[in-house]
Amino acid sequence: MKKRFALLAVLAVAFVWGFPGPVPAADYKSEYKLSTVLGKPFPWGIAGERWAELVKEKTAGRINIKTYPGTSLVGGDQTKEFTAIRQGTIDMAIGSTINWSPQVKELNLFSMPFLMPDYKAIDALTKGEVGKDLFKILSSKDVVPLAWGENGFREVTNSKRPIKSPEDLKGLKIRVVGSPLFLEIFTALGANPTQMSWADAVPALSSGAVDGQENPFSVYVFAKLDTAANQKHLTMWGYVADPLIFVVSQSVWKSWKPEDQKAVREAAEQAGKENILASRKGLIPPDDSTVKEVEAKGVNVVRLTDGQRQAFRKATKSVYDKWAKQIGPELVKKAEQSIAKSK
Repeated sequence: MKKRFALLAVLAVAFVWGFPGPVPAADYKSEYKLSTVLGKPFPWGIAGERWAELVKEKTAGRINIKTYPGTSLVGGDQTKEFTAIRQGTIDMAIGSTINWSPQVKELNLFSMPFLMPDYKAIDALTKGEVGKDLFKILSSKDVVPLAWGENGFREVTNSKRPIKSPEDLKGLKIRVVGSPLFLEIFTALGANPTQMSWADAVPALSSGAVDGQENPFSVYVFAKLDTAANQKHLTMWGYVADPLIFVVSQSVWKSWKPEDQKAVREAAEQAGKENILASRKGLIPPDDSTVKEVEAKGVNVVRLTDGQRQAFRKATKSVYDKWAKQIGPELVKKAEQSIAKSK
C-alpha cells in the first residue's frame, strides 16, 4: 500500500511539473474605444457599429467596444487619429487613408489624381499586392491592419455652375481636406482651394464664403448638401478615392488570446465587405438609383465622359508626377500595373 501511495505521489509531481497549468486569463479591458470620423447614418459610422456588434457576438462578450464618431477622442482633429492609436489613446479605428497619409506617406497613393478610373481599380489595389504592401507598412507602425472598407470616390460639388472641364473650376473657392496633395490638385485646376474642418465647412458653404467642396456621394446625400449648403451642381469625376482601414492598436492586439484575435479579424473583414457594398449602393449602373434620387431633387449631376476626364488628368499630370516620387515610384508603378490588368 505504501509503495502504491509513493507511486501516486511521484506521478502527481510529474504531472504538475511536466504539464502546463491552466493559461491565466488575459488582462482584457471592460471596454475598448473605437474611433471613426463619421457616425450613423453614414456608411462609415454604420461600419463602426457593425464591427463592434460582430466582435461582441464572435467573442461571446469577452471584448466590448464603444464607438466614438467625429474623431471625438482627438478633439475632432482627423489628422491626429493615427498618432493617437500609436500612443495608445485609441484602441481601435476605422480610419481614412487620406487622414492617415500625413503619418504614412504611402497612403497618398489613393489620392493620386485620376489614378483609379472605376471601382474595379480600387479593388485591384486593396485586394491585390498593393494592399498587402500597404498593410506591411502599417504593421511596422504600432498598429495591426485587419481589413479594408470604403468611404468612396470623392466627387466635386458647387453652388455656381456645372463642372465639365478644368476651365469650369477656375476661380471657384473649394473646401478641401487638410492635405497638401489636395491643395496642389485644385490649384493646378485653377480653383482656389481652402482647407477647413468639416464643422466649419457647412456654414461656410451655406453663407457663400466657400463655393464648393469635394466628398464621397454618400456624404453629399446624408449631409443634405443640396439644401443645407446650396450645392446644386455635382460632378461625378472620381478624381481620388478614400478607402478605409480597420485597425487595432498593436499593444491591445497582443493582450488578446489568439482565438479572440481571429474573431476580431473575421468581424472586421465581414464589416468591411458590408461597408463597401453600402458605400457603392445606388451609384453603379444598372443600379444608379441613388444618383437618380439626387437628380430628382433638382441637382444638376454631371457624368464625365472618358474624354472629359482625360482633360482633368492632363491638367494635373505635374502634380501626379511630383507625388509619385514622394510616395515611392515602385509602389505607384505596381499600382498602375494592377489597375491596367483589371480593365
